[in-house]
Amino acid sequence: MTIELPESIKQYFSAGNTTDLLGLQDCFTKDAVVFDEGGAFRGLAAIAAWFSQAIQTYQFSVTPLSLTTKDQYQLVLATVSGNFPGSPIQLQYAFCYMTIKFNRCRSLQAEEFRPFRTWCQYSDKSDVE
Repeated sequence: MTIELPESIKQYFSAGNTTDLLGLQDCFTKDAVVFDEGGAFRGLAAIAAWFSQAIQTYQFSVTPLSLTTKDQYQLVLATVSGNFPGSPIQLQYAFCYMTIKFNRCRSLQAEEFRPFRTWCQYSDKSDVE
């Protein structure tokens, strides 16, 4: 099944499936944050390092299954297969678009699928302008 995804989200999954670190950086704003495995990875360099380590460790591939929108979030349910216990699993990716000016993601949270919760938290209003 093929689903229509916004360009930067499509590029994120393509980068993951092809280990394209340069393409990954085009998906996020320069001050974006990714929440994964109990950590927060802030900025493009930290996101690229997290992504590279995840690729090396898990050797994963992702197949998006569905896309829904809730407030400023684009929620993608996906099947993730790789070198980890329980593979394959379904993860929910929550892409937060606080601004659509650059069509880039401000934050991303991926975790095992469960009902939606809020992940996008910023310390001041300047972060969302």
